[in-house]
Amino acid sequence: MASVTYENVYKRFGDMVAVDNLNIHVDDKEFLVLVGPSGCGKTTALRLLAGLEEISSGAIKIADRVVNDVAPKDRDIAMVFQSYALYPHLSIYDNMAFGLKLRKTPKEEIKRRVTEAAEVLGIQDLLTRKPRQLSGGQRQRVAVGRAIVREPKVFLFDEPLSNLDAKLRVQMRAEISKLHQRLQTTFIYVTHDQTEAMTMATRIAVINKGKLQQIDTPQNLYDHPGNLFVAGFIGSPAMNFFPGKLRKDNGRLVVDAGDFVVPIPEKKAGPYKAHADKNITFGIRPENIHDENFVPLNIDVEKVAVKVDVTELMGNEIFLYLISGKNTFVARVDPRSSLRVGQQAHVMFDMDNFHIFDAETEETIR
Repeated sequence: MASVTYENVYKRFGDMVAVDNLNIHVDDKEFLVLVGPSGCGKTTALRLLAGLEEISSGAIKIADRVVNDVAPKDRDIAMVFQSYALYPHLSIYDNMAFGLKLRKTPKEEIKRRVTEAAEVLGIQDLLTRKPRQLSGGQRQRVAVGRAIVREPKVFLFDEPLSNLDAKLRVQMRAEISKLHQRLQTTFIYVTHDQTEAMTMATRIAVINKGKLQQIDTPQNLYDHPGNLFVAGFIGSPAMNFFPGKLRKDNGRLVVDAGDFVVPIPEKKAGPYKAHADKNITFGIRPENIHDENFVPLNIDVEKVAVKVDVTELMGNEIFLYLISGKNTFVARVDPRSSLRVGQQAHVMFDMDNFHIFDAETEETIR
């Protein structure tokens, strides 16, 4: 098993910087997820580690060994791609054994590894079939099995679930998490789906425009985003943002968003007093906005007048798309809510759970 380290890694394609001074240390046996929008550089970072792209500058280490100039086959990694990349004319057994045969692994050892991997993944009854006879989920298991038989130090996954339907993605997420616990190996996983990241990762590295924005545990990223981008990317539906100003009103610090004004509770006001009269962005998650008839107990709330624009009944909750003056935003409310499209109403902002960002730097004000 092995740790992985990116040290001041850059990757340039002509004038474009795809990976910009990336510094990450992945602990041995950790499950790190690289997440970000399409084109942010996360797959390029993975390909640099695999040796499929050449580093422009910096260093990548597996354990304590710099692998910049090491051939991909000698890095002791295994990669699972978005496409299954199975040989259609070979059986599932031969697909899984192919890499081992190239390495001149003894036949008995190949049989042992393939059989064990197939049992772990529940595909032991499929080994004589051809890929065309398998479903998408089964093919994905075969692709993972082909990586497992290598017994590598590091597993790399490049959006492996994006070709699966929603139900199967949920199932495979759980299976990959269980696989990590069972193998006790370092996993590095790339996805643009923040739900995958939140449910699977030991830690998440959020990347945008080639730059690392923040790296932390899923819960800390959700509770304490470091900047506006991370706050908007982590969480579904996304956090609501309101441009405004911090100012004092009768001795209290308030957020003035133009169309509404909400006081900051005194117990929360300390970090923000130095920013009075400055432009800010006020952020609040949809789940912290409540129907005024269904407000949880023991929280500080402030009332905001709204018009209901769209409702989405989800069964266990309702998404309300709301308008307040020029601002549009989303609330995630109790399923018993009776608010309907076109209705003028009030919602309650949970002022125990909000975020304030510097309007100029977009960094979180703590």
